[in-house]
Amino acid sequence: MSQLSTKHLLGIKNLTEGDIQLILDTAANFKEVINRPIKKVPSLRDITIANVFFENSTRTRLSFELAEKRLSADVINFSSGNSSVKKGETLVDTVNNILSMKVDMVVMRHSSPGAPHFLSKNVNANIVNAGDGTHEHPTQALLDAFSIKEKLGDVAGKKVAIIGDILHSRVALSNIFCLQKLGAEVMVCGPITLLPKHIESLGVKVELDVKKALQWCDVANVLRIQLERQQIKYFPSLREYSLYYGINKKLLNELDKEIVVMHPGPINRGVELSSDVADSKQAIILEQVQNGVAVRMAVLYLLAGAKG
Repeated sequence: MSQLSTKHLLGIKNLTEGDIQLILDTAANFKEVINRPIKKVPSLRDITIANVFFENSTRTRLSFELAEKRLSADVINFSSGNSSVKKGETLVDTVNNILSMKVDMVVMRHSSPGAPHFLSKNVNANIVNAGDGTHEHPTQALLDAFSIKEKLGDVAGKKVAIIGDILHSRVALSNIFCLQKLGAEVMVCGPITLLPKHIESLGVKVELDVKKALQWCDVANVLRIQLERQQIKYFPSLREYSLYYGINKKLLNELDKEIVVMHPGPINRGVELSSDVADSKQAIILEQVQNGVAVRMAVLYLLAGAKG
């Protein structure tokens, strides 16, 4: 397989296992490129990409922009805070105005679940979902899978525990879909108030005890508490959450094996992860950031070849 089965990256749910493997294999080639002294390739020098972000972002936006520039694409950045959206312009009108400047591809983050899907049906461009509300964050799941494969040799057969605020996380859903398609076992763990109802219907194990989850898994992907998405209190305090679900070195040392620790960022140190874990050799958090550039290069490169 040398081409994606879709012209958009809207979510992992829409991808086949072949699509995912193609992206990961292509990312491995691009990782070699970005570790060379000359890090740019001319692959997308005739392509113009717009980064259209309606939500704040640091890692994802910088990662996409760097990936685009490494591929020699022309890049324009759009931030809704300084735009005509504030004057009442619709999403489709905003993007169509950008596309009229001969833009080929749109990377979009939006607070509304399904916004990239809606856009893909109403504009003529490749759409990449950089996170839509609490729905999906496909490139994060792909870079997480790439990082697990790089660290452990394969994803198939591995046990991955996703720990933390599952209810408000787009990373969790994309990771569940991606890991299962690649043959991993998945467990979710957190306070019962932060687990979606019927989450077990997705074929995941559910655990409320973080020690049991850590003992079960090969990889712990730890998510932050997303206070900005919470309209009510789901637990008494951050201190209490940290006491029951925070992961520290003492907890890891009590396991009878060494596990890999991941985090999509930003880390709330002292809440979900202590600094001695975040900075330990078991953590591959900075490797995830580096791999994000390679994976996003792969996605953009493959979608540029999937026009029409």
